[in-house]
Amino acid sequence: MRQLKKQVKRRSARGAAAQRDRDTEARILDAAHTVFVRRGTAGARMQEIAAEARVNQALLHYYFRSKDRLSKAAFERAASELMPVVIQVLASDADLEQKVTRIVELELDHLARAPYVPGYIISEITHHPARARQFVTAVTGLAPEVVGPRIVAMLQKQIDARVQSGTMRPIAPEQFIVNLMSLCIFPFAARPMIAAMLGMDQPGFEQFIARRRQDLTTFFLGALRR
Repeated sequence: MRQLKKQVKRRSARGAAAQRDRDTEARILDAAHTVFVRRGTAGARMQEIAAEARVNQALLHYYFRSKDRLSKAAFERAASELMPVVIQVLASDADLEQKVTRIVELELDHLARAPYVPGYIISEITHHPARARQFVTAVTGLAPEVVGPRIVAMLQKQIDARVQSGTMRPIAPEQFIVNLMSLCIFPFAARPMIAAMLGMDQPGFEQFIARRRQDLTTFFLGALRR
C-alpha cells in the first residue's frame, strides 16, 4: 500500500510539472503573439517577449530554442485564428450569397478584435516570402496546390450556374476571392492611413466598421448582379 501511494504521488507530481510546462509555454506564446503583431519579427526583441510573459529570457530559449522558431509559432497562431473557417466557407456548397454574407461577418468581427493582425501577416509574407506556403499549410494542414484548386473549382461551378441563368456577371473565381477578402481586410491593414485621411479617431473607426458590416455584402453582391 505504501509503495502504491508513492507511485500515485510521483505520477501526480509529474502531471503537475507537465501542466506547469504547458501553462508556461502557452504564456510565452501569448506574449510572443502580442509582441510580434505589435513590432513585427524584425522589431521584436526576446527581452520584450520575456517581460510580456513574465518569465526570464532563458525560458524562451528552453521552450522555443530561438527567436526564429518562436516567430514561426506566433505566425502560425495568427494565421490560424481565422482563415480555416473562411476557407471552409469558400469550399462549402452554401450558395454565393450565404458565402459572401458569412465571410464578411467573420472577417470584420475578428479583425475588429485583432485589428493589427492583417498588417502583421502582410508584412511577414512580404519580408519572408516562404511563409506564404507556411500560411496556407498552417491554417489547412494541406499544401497550397491542394487547397486552391478545391476552392476555385467549387466557386467556378457556382458562378457558371449563375452566369448561365442570366443573374450574374462573369467573374473568375480567383478575382471573386481576392476582391471579397481585400474589401474586408484593407481598412484594417491601412487603418493609420484611413484614419488620417478621413480624420477618424478610435470611436469613428469603430462606427465606420459597424456601417461596413451592413453595407459591404450588399455592395459586393450588387456589383455582380445583372
